[in-house]
Amino acid sequence: MLRSLTSARRWLARLSASHHALWLLGLASVLETLLVPIPIELILIPWMLAEPERRWRLAGVALAGNLFAALIGYSLGSLAMAQWGDILIPTFGGEAAFQAFQARFMDNGFQAILAVGVIPIPFQTAMLVAGASDYPVALFMLAALLGRGLRYFGLALLVTLAGDTTLRLWQRHARPLGAGLTAVASVWLAWELFS
Repeated sequence: MLRSLTSARRWLARLSASHHALWLLGLASVLETLLVPIPIELILIPWMLAEPERRWRLAGVALAGNLFAALIGYSLGSLAMAQWGDILIPTFGGEAAFQAFQARFMDNGFQAILAVGVIPIPFQTAMLVAGASDYPVALFMLAALLGRGLRYFGLALLVTLAGDTTLRLWQRHARPLGAGLTAVASVWLAWELFS
């Protein structure tokens, strides 16, 4: 464990010496949000540990990449509904069911997006549903900013408080905590959106 942390720090030190390092982190955050199911924390935590003086900037760059990708995902959800809504709506229960879901999402969407932003559910779900249901883009982006901001800047705070033990804490507790939060959020969202 210590050897892998040391080699990760060396690799990140070489990477961060590049003029393009922050752009690469932003790109990694965009890809993680849109496509890649590997959490950005695998890069972010060791990098924050290797360069503690830049941890807040790293969190900000990861957040900026995530928000850029969130806007793209929202647009894709909206575009998909505009292009294929006539086919999709009957498949998922018809116009009345979609309108009922859309009304519930309008009422509870902010909390749902915020929850998905914090917990380790792929954010693609929130982006596509918000776009497809025509949820207000400003509220979507605010919820994404708060949820993912809490996640990334929370990591920077954890690195500040726990130092080198952060990676061990994250490896030990990320899955059980994520699974618990996901279960609670899923039950709550299902209750709010479908009851």
